[in-house]
Amino acid sequence: MKEKMMYEAEQKAKEIILDAKNEAFKITEASKREEQQRRQNIEKIESRLMAKEEALDQKTEKLDLVKTKLEEKSVELRQRKEELDALETKWKNELERIAQLSKEEAKEMLLKRYEDEFKDDIVLHIKKREEMLKEESDKKAKKIIAQAIQRYAAEVATESTATVVELPNDEMKGRIIGREGRNINAFEQKTGIDVIVDDTPGSILISGFDLMRRYIAKQALEELIKDGRIHPTRIEETVDKVTKEVNNLIKESGEKACFELGITGFPPDLIKLIGRLRFRTSYGQNVLKHSVEVGFLAAAIAGEMGADIDLAKKAGFLHDIGKAVDHEIEGSHAIIGGNIARKFGLPESLVNAIESHHDDVPAQTVEAIIAAAADAISGARPGARRESLEAYIKRLKELEALANSFEGVKKSFAIQAGREVRVIVEPEKIDDLMATKLAFNIARKIEGELSYPGEIKVSVVREMRVVDYAK
Repeated sequence: MKEKMMYEAEQKAKEIILDAKNEAFKITEASKREEQQRRQNIEKIESRLMAKEEALDQKTEKLDLVKTKLEEKSVELRQRKEELDALETKWKNELERIAQLSKEEAKEMLLKRYEDEFKDDIVLHIKKREEMLKEESDKKAKKIIAQAIQRYAAEVATESTATVVELPNDEMKGRIIGREGRNINAFEQKTGIDVIVDDTPGSILISGFDLMRRYIAKQALEELIKDGRIHPTRIEETVDKVTKEVNNLIKESGEKACFELGITGFPPDLIKLIGRLRFRTSYGQNVLKHSVEVGFLAAAIAGEMGADIDLAKKAGFLHDIGKAVDHEIEGSHAIIGGNIARKFGLPESLVNAIESHHDDVPAQTVEAIIAAAADAISGARPGARRESLEAYIKRLKELEALANSFEGVKKSFAIQAGREVRVIVEPEKIDDLMATKLAFNIARKIEGELSYPGEIKVSVVREMRVVDYAK
C-alpha cells in the first residue's frame, strides 16, 4: 500500500513538473513572439526616421544651393552699384567743369532767378503740400491706432458652449448614465448642464451657455470619475463641494486681475465681484480679460495725454463691473456698476467714469472719456467679439427668465442648445395637475413673447423628498 502511494505521488509530481515545463514553454514562446513584434516595430520606426533624415538632407542641399546663388547675386549687385556711383561722380564733375559753377552755386542762382517769377505758384504749391501732409498725417494716425489694437489682440472670441471631459475607459459612460439614466438625470438637474454621451471613444461632452455652471459641472464630473462612486447622493455632495470651491476661485481670479494691473486697496467684496466677471462673456469676449485689457489701454492713453493714469486705469478696469450682477438686478450694467462703485466708497470721478462709458450719464472728466475710448478699442479690434454667440446666450437667458417668472417655480435651466427648458417646481406649492397646467402656460408665453427657430420643449419636474435621521 505504501509503495502504491509513493508511486502515485511520483506520478503526480511528474505531472506537475510536466505541466510546469509546458507552461514555461508557453511563456517562453509568448515572450519570443512579443520580442519579435517589438523588433519589427523598432525596424519600422527606424525606416521612417531614415526616410525623414534623407528628405531633410535633400532640403538642406537645396537651401545651401539657393544661399550660394543669393550670395553671388549680392556681390554682383554691390559691384554694379559701385560702378554707377563712380559714373555719377564723373558726370557731376564734368558738368561743373563745363559750367564753371559748383553744384551749390548753380542751385542758388536758379532759385534766385525764378523766385520772383513764380512766387504765386510757389505759395499755391506750399498750400497744396500742407493739405497733402495733413491728409497723410490723418492716415498715419489711423494706421497707428489699428496697429496698436492688433498688437494687443491677446484674446479672440473663442468662448464655446461645450466642454470635453476625458474618461479613463468607455465603461465609465455606463456608470455616468446609471441604471435607467438616474445618474445622468440627477447630474443634469443639479447642475443645469446638458451631458451628451455619444460614440466618441474616451470622452463625453457637457454643454451649456453659462460658463460658471459648465465649469462646476466639469470639475464635479472629473472628481466623480476619479472617486469612482457615482450615484445621485454622491453627485449632489460633489456638486455642492465644487460650488464652494468655485467661490474661492472667483476671489483668486479677482486678486490676480488686480495684481496684473498693479491695483491695490480694493475691498475684498469688490474683488469677489471682479472675479465673477471670469464667468461672464460679452459677444463671446470674456469680460474679465476684456476689463484687464481696457485698464491697460486706458492707462496707456492717459500716459500719452498727460491725464491721471491711476484713475483712467481703474475706470477702464471697473467699467463693466455691473455685468457681474446685471442678470440679477434690473437696469443698465453701466448704472449698476456706478452704484456698486458708490456703495464701496470709491471716488465720484471713478463712479462717473463707470456710469458714463455708454453715455447713460454725461462724462465729467477726461479720464471718463479715455475709459470709454479704451472700451471701444478693445471691443472693436479684429477678433475681439462674436455677435452670434451673444444673441444665442441672450435668448437662453430670456427662456430661463420667462420660466422663473411663474409662481411656484424654484429654478429653471435652458438646455439642449435652447431647444428645451427644464423647470423645477416647489412640490408643496405645485401639485401634479398644476404642473401640467404650468407647462402649458409657459409654452404659450414663450410662443407669444420670444422669437426662436424650431420648437422648444417645456419639461416641468416635480419631486418630493422626505429626509429623516436614525439616531
